[in-house]
Amino acid sequence: MKWLRKVPHSPRAASGLEWTLWRKLPWIALLGTALPLIALLALHMLSDPDTSPAQARWLQMADFFVGAVLVFHWTMVATVAIGCVIVMVMKGPSYQADSYPVSHSDRPRATQETDEEAAAKRPNSNGNAA
Repeated sequence: MKWLRKVPHSPRAASGLEWTLWRKLPWIALLGTALPLIALLALHMLSDPDTSPAQARWLQMADFFVGAVLVFHWTMVATVAIGCVIVMVMKGPSYQADSYPVSHSDRPRATQETDEEAAAKRPNSNGNAA
């Protein structure tokens, strides 16, 4: 059984911003990770090793802040990547799911459908109703 069947001659939408962002995401992730780490490294290199407890606390807070910035950045990159993939799939060719008649919306049935009736309406492996 094929899960996804392409609808023949279905139109595809023109690509847009999603592909531009998708191609730039590795660089965005790399630069967004490297810049805060370089700044933190410079802060540690420029700080005096024999610091007061207040300065050590401030330096530790900077470590925590950079960690939070990195986690936030990675989360945003992952969110944008998921959005790009969703838009790419939505702009791609159309796919047909298995269609089943719905009898309960406008004209409810008086009796429940039997298994034989339901099987007769289901498409077989060729995509045609049996």
